Amino acid sequence: MSGFNQVTLLGNITRDIEERKTGSGMAVCNIGLAVNEKRKNGEEVLFIDCTAFDKTAEIAAQYLSKGRQVLLSGRLKLDQWNDKNTGEKKSKIGMIVDKLTFIGGKDDSRVEGAQPAPAPQATASQAGLVSDPNPAPSGDDLPF
Repeated sequence: MSGFNQVTLLGNITRDIEERKTGSGMAVCNIGLAVNEKRKNGEEVLFIDCTAFDKTAEIAAQYLSKGRQVLLSGRLKLDQWNDKNTGEKKSKIGMIVDKLTFIGGKDDSRVEGAQPAPAPQATASQAGLVSDPNPAPSGDDLPF
């Protein structure tokens, strides 16, 4: 029986997105995501390095910036390498982004009283992105 690798994360972008091209011309970008989890004894922040490709990478680079909230869906990946100085084997869990959903307006967190701007529908649908007008309730709104 094969496994199932699917993850969806809601968080804030930790750095501005920089797009680059592979040798074949495909767009790639790395997205730093901070996911806050409330606990009884405070808050824990999980930092995840995410990678997007092709049209999704182009859209992310064009519309996402540091501080912006976003919902990312994709699969987990394991990165492994040897430390250059110690030779010690290192590893970390990252994410390959398949879809992204814009949350709020373009600069809603930076401008008081700003109205959320709609996500770019035509471009987002071409890249396989999702723009849900009825987002799922937060953990505090769930009936269980």
